Amino acid sequence: MPERKHPLNCSSTHSRAVYLVLFLLLVQVAWGQSTSKKADRHALRLFMIGNSFSQNASKYLPELSQEAGHTLIIGRAELGGCSLERHWDHAQAAERNPEDPKGKPYHGKSLKMLLAEGTWDVITLQQASILSGNLETYQPYARQLYEYVKKLQPQAKIVLHQTWAYRVDSKDFTQIGNGQSARSAQQMWEKSRAAYHATAKELGIPLIPNGDAFWAISSDPQWGYKKDTEFNFDHPRPPALPKQNHSLHVGYFWKQDELGFDSHHANAAGCYLGSLVWYSFLFQESPLKLSFHPQEVDADFAEQLKKTAWKTVSSPKKKQPVLR
Repeated sequence: MPERKHPLNCSSTHSRAVYLVLFLLLVQVAWGQSTSKKADRHALRLFMIGNSFSQNASKYLPELSQEAGHTLIIGRAELGGCSLERHWDHAQAAERNPEDPKGKPYHGKSLKMLLAEGTWDVITLQQASILSGNLETYQPYARQLYEYVKKLQPQAKIVLHQTWAYRVDSKDFTQIGNGQSARSAQQMWEKSRAAYHATAKELGIPLIPNGDAFWAISSDPQWGYKKDTEFNFDHPRPPALPKQNHSLHVGYFWKQDELGFDSHHANAAGCYLGSLVWYSFLFQESPLKLSFHPQEVDADFAEQLKKTAWKTVSSPKKKQPVLR
């Protein structure tokens, strides 16, 4: 008598399929976690102690880093217009009383709390731009912050970020001491540059030469911004704006029915240049190979900004030690 063939056990087959799917999911999760941990181990962890200028200068750094295949993790302790002295005062307030709101100005956290959120490779300091030309405003706060940060993150490379001069048609410029202010963008660049370099030398730390890159463009006969002499500034009418070709700063803009003016902060081109300088400095690689640039920046100007950033960082006089 022939052997009867039993029907397939659907329940057993379904269970094996479920187990296989679960196994594959576990493998995928484990692989993802392993890959993530590996990426984190090879990431450059950057922490910025600054203000809106550090925000401007690093705006496009993630895009540039990603295109080049670098993993970048950024931490921030930034307050608008914040000086070295003010950052130090907040840190001291937190040390005296961890619950004092003055010590936790960074979205409810103190500098110590933010630094404790990771192990940082590079930590940057900078002076408020309006004080950048007065060397007396750097000390003792730069030294105090340096020692404070070094104690909390002894393995980190501490770096000074050189901020830039305001636009050539600005109505004000940085302090240069004795109640005086710089008379021009060039004098602001010269005085702030000297103060940054003196402070970096005194602390024995590298300098990110963003101010030099900005001035290289601003002072260039072909690429530098020139004020529009044909625009009627006395009786402007919206939405007309003066020509602001190759400006690195926000410049003129309409806010409702009033013509606004910001000669301090960087526009898309300035943010791009700043990010190119940071990229060149942090990775010691030329950005000329990179294709990313903001839509607001035309291709020719973007190429010039890339060349200027790399030339500024790689110049023998400005060559910095490799950070990684």
